[in-house]
Amino acid sequence: MDVVPVEGPRDLAHFVEFPLDVYRGRTHWVAPLLSDEKARLTPGKNPFFEHGQAAYFLARDGGRIVGRIAASTDRNHDAIHDERQGAFGFFEARSAEATAALLAAAESWARGAGATIMRGPLSFTTNDECGLLIEGFDRPQPLLMPYNPPEYGGWIEAAGYRKAKDLFSFTLAGPYTPSPTFQRISEMARRRSGVVTRPIDMKHFDQELARVKELYNGAWEKNWGFVPMTDAEIDHMAKQLKPAVVPEFIRFAEVEGRPVAFLLYVPDVNLALKAVRGRLLPFGIFHLLLGLPRIREGRLMALGVLPEFRRTGLAPALVTELGEVLNRKGYRLSTIGWTLEDNDAVNNLTLGYGCTQSAVHRIYAKPLAA
Repeated sequence: MDVVPVEGPRDLAHFVEFPLDVYRGRTHWVAPLLSDEKARLTPGKNPFFEHGQAAYFLARDGGRIVGRIAASTDRNHDAIHDERQGAFGFFEARSAEATAALLAAAESWARGAGATIMRGPLSFTTNDECGLLIEGFDRPQPLLMPYNPPEYGGWIEAAGYRKAKDLFSFTLAGPYTPSPTFQRISEMARRRSGVVTRPIDMKHFDQELARVKELYNGAWEKNWGFVPMTDAEIDHMAKQLKPAVVPEFIRFAEVEGRPVAFLLYVPDVNLALKAVRGRLLPFGIFHLLLGLPRIREGRLMALGVLPEFRRTGLAPALVTELGEVLNRKGYRLSTIGWTLEDNDAVNNLTLGYGCTQSAVHRIYAKPLAA
């Protein structure tokens, strides 16, 4: 078995297209758009590369591709957490042997870049797709949540990796009706704080985006693994999500005119992407355009409250309001997540609304010897 670096457009095409072969016949996996995947991996098209670097590797056995992996480092992560982290991501493999060889190549590259610890899967940071699915294989994962074969966990652990952190996801079927206690907390928050809630104003999208950035970085700055998003990264993500945005699904909470919390819920575009099979041309774009208006499932991607306004009931107020909107639009299933396993406040809030834990994604770690 040989592990070789990706060099040139042909290798990159093999890297991007390899999962189509791995997941052939697996009904719960949804192929991303191959054009988007190439852009994610390309400096100049993904703003991650303004503060990070990466290398890509393919594993070949007798000329046949049997695995892929990306290795990366991120100056922003290292500055925030005062460490030198290497990350592996975009991982796919056909065997434990290929897994070990790919991880060894990624570790060697990261060690050469000065890293002292390896974590993953991170493609490329916790702001992107991250974690390995270890529970919840009986259903597809929603937009931007990884799905992988169940054997991957054992293969990664056999290469010396151990759990660093688990990420929880929850589901809830409509109609969305909070418990009387939950409803009472929401009403109390409105009375006591004088909070005003509203949807995003698409006519002033750039200004609203600046508010999202401030709230996102302020609300998550103390979280495990958090890396602040740059202006370019916020703009890039917004550009990707904007075609699927329903304005009523993005909500702000304001106190005395100051935004202090926000909620981001998006339709599960994966339901439309499934029929596209990774390619917009020649017919994929028609499947996508036909499928998008029919989506009635979604994902609550973010719910952030500035630290000084936590424990005031603002989060329940936003969630209750979102539930009313989802009911009006006929949404029948929602995924909430991910959340950190030890974020008891958010996890208890989610369970208190009536959600059920449905998936666990795991981030692994391994110290890198000098």
